[in-house]
Amino acid sequence: MNHSLQDKVVIIAGGAKNLGGLLAREFARAGAKAVVIHYNSDSTKSAADETVAAVQQAGAKAVAFQADLTSAAAMKKLFSDAVKAVGRPDIAINTVGMVVKKPIAEVSEELFDESCAVNVKSAFFFLKEAGTHVNDNGKICTIVSSLLGAYTPFYAAYEGLKAPVEHFTRAASKELGDRGISVNSIGPGPMDTPFFYPAEGKDAVAYHKTAAALSPFSKTGLTDIEDIAPWILFMVSDGWWMTGQTILVNGGYTTK
Repeated sequence: MNHSLQDKVVIIAGGAKNLGGLLAREFARAGAKAVVIHYNSDSTKSAADETVAAVQQAGAKAVAFQADLTSAAAMKKLFSDAVKAVGRPDIAINTVGMVVKKPIAEVSEELFDESCAVNVKSAFFFLKEAGTHVNDNGKICTIVSSLLGAYTPFYAAYEGLKAPVEHFTRAASKELGDRGISVNSIGPGPMDTPFFYPAEGKDAVAYHKTAAALSPFSKTGLTDIEDIAPWILFMVSDGWWMTGQTILVNGGYTTK
């Protein structure tokens, strides 16, 4: 079995910027043949265009597609369009997520439904379409959260709605194992990206920057996207034998 990333076709949901954008570039530098970059809204188009240009400069083909992936139809269309553009993917990465930090008493039905659509529904149908379209011996990885290992208030509508992805991952790994496809989830600690700060107050940010065992050795005290990308590249190449797992990669922020 070939575990190299050379000549692979990769699809990344949420691939325009932050961790997704870094992954797109890293896959291209590692020899991927083509990278499909999904982005959610018009506000992210310029970042998607920049990532496409960077991937092409690194020698890989790149295409970008905009879609709201909270509908099964949109997810199916994304994969269908990707296959038409660059062929069936060998690797599928889902970085899509929505952070909610509120006491249960303050979570409205509307906010719960929105978080559920982003964190649960889109993850489920990503696995469905990835399982349908990824080549045999392919790799699938979903980004979850290290809060899955936490005992904490205020994140019920976030960590509680990431938790189902663990079960989706286990089921998918069993269902797809006879095709040689590995399926895993990676749970970063609080990441130094624009998604993190709006949900957290000043005191909470200061706490998170000191909470990991290895925080003193991080440039921000938080998990950096550069800490996570190598794990994902490993899991979808030489690390293929691990499957059905949720791995918390967080410098000792939480553990199970």
